[in-house]
Amino acid sequence: MTSLTQTHDFSVARSLTGVLAGLTLWGLLYSQLDPFAAWVAGLLALPPGTRAHDAAAFFAYDTPKVLLLLTLVVFAMGVVRSFFSPMRTRALLAGRREGVGNVLAAALGIVTPFCSCSAVPLFIGFVSAGVPLGVTFSFLISAPMVNEVALGLLFGLVGWQVALAYLGFGLAVAIVAGWIIGRLKLEPWLPTWARELRAVPADLDQLRPTVAQRVAAGLDAVRDIVGRVWLWVILGIAVGALIHGYVPADLLASIMGRGRWWSVPAVVLIGVPMYSNAAGIIPVVEALLDKGAALGTVLAFMMSVTALSFPEMIILRKVLSLRLIAVFIGVVATGILAVGFLFNALFV
Repeated sequence: MTSLTQTHDFSVARSLTGVLAGLTLWGLLYSQLDPFAAWVAGLLALPPGTRAHDAAAFFAYDTPKVLLLLTLVVFAMGVVRSFFSPMRTRALLAGRREGVGNVLAAALGIVTPFCSCSAVPLFIGFVSAGVPLGVTFSFLISAPMVNEVALGLLFGLVGWQVALAYLGFGLAVAIVAGWIIGRLKLEPWLPTWARELRAVPADLDQLRPTVAQRVAAGLDAVRDIVGRVWLWVILGIAVGALIHGYVPADLLASIMGRGRWWSVPAVVLIGVPMYSNAAGIIPVVEALLDKGAALGTVLAFMMSVTALSFPEMIILRKVLSLRLIAVFIGVVATGILAVGFLFNALFV
């Protein structure tokens, strides 16, 4: 027993030492962002104050900054997610009534593993566990919309106020939309095979990961997520750099300014067919806000890309009827429009 305890203590100490060393290296790299951007701008020999110089400086500064922030956020959320496996999430939601269940489902959607490819098994698991349809939709809406990566990047790039607004109103959309869908009693619109699923017990996980396993889960998340999205991130930063350097502020304000009511539904329509992820869209959001675009319009654009993307609808078609998908799109789009109009009215 003593030997096992000593081995466990050594494993914990080694894991924590590795995390501390990694955070120290991260901090050193982050502190060199400004000198690195200045070095790149000088290397390109672009005249200061020109559009090309501004675009290049934006790209050179934001690329390592966003990738560093992305790595830190994904690692942290990988560790957090080790506490919330899909089976544990299913067990926590099973038997919850609407209202409380919608709030809990939306909150769990932020921290539990979710992506387009996991929509089908998660949906089947929720239905088989007897989770109400409206509660299930609160989770399905919150998970992609209130993305933890987007939240961390927003906090690091544009400030805690925008990040908090994104979190609060994203959760509100997920909770209210799920509650409305639940009130509509649309269970008969589920596919026949889904209605015939028998409720099965949903037990909490018995095995708890060790500290070393939780750290390993964070590293696995970095390898998986950062490895899959880094190219989209760089493409997003490139678009943001072009906006920052070449799009006149007056032009953008005239299109996406607070006084243009039609800009909110327009950006939602533009965002739906786009294929991107939260990490890739954040640099575009940063550039749009820097150029004077209205906060509500930008948030509506980001939410439509992450919560109503066309590829997401294709995946959900495997488990939802067309009528349910139409209701899902209508309710969520209404919530996103409300967020856009409300923010544009409040932040004048």
